[in-house]
Amino acid sequence: MPWIPIVSYFFGGVFLANAVPHLVSGMMGKPFQSPFAKPPGAGTSSSTVNVLWGFLNIVVGYVLVCRVGDFALKDTGDVAAFGLGALVMSLFSARHFGRFNGGNQPDRP
Repeated sequence: MPWIPIVSYFFGGVFLANAVPHLVSGMMGKPFQSPFAKPPGAGTSSSTVNVLWGFLNIVVGYVLVCRVGDFALKDTGDVAAFGLGALVMSLFSARHFGRFNGGNQPDRP
């Protein structure tokens, strides 16, 4: 099994998972953290910037998944690499953005 497509599918999952919060926040008209904010990743960007950033993530994710190698939904290795990338990015986002949006509240007894 060639490793370049597997790495590409992993990062495709990362980019496609990253598109979700930016697109959703932008489409709801809410500001959200982005790499273009001051400070990067901590400040918020406008909803328009987030829609554009989310859409760029979709384009990059598409290229990495659909234009590199021959991604097959019935190939466990392909899907596992993609899913692991999406899971890693989702967990990172939950921890990182939870600090700003109330998602890292300690459990109360």
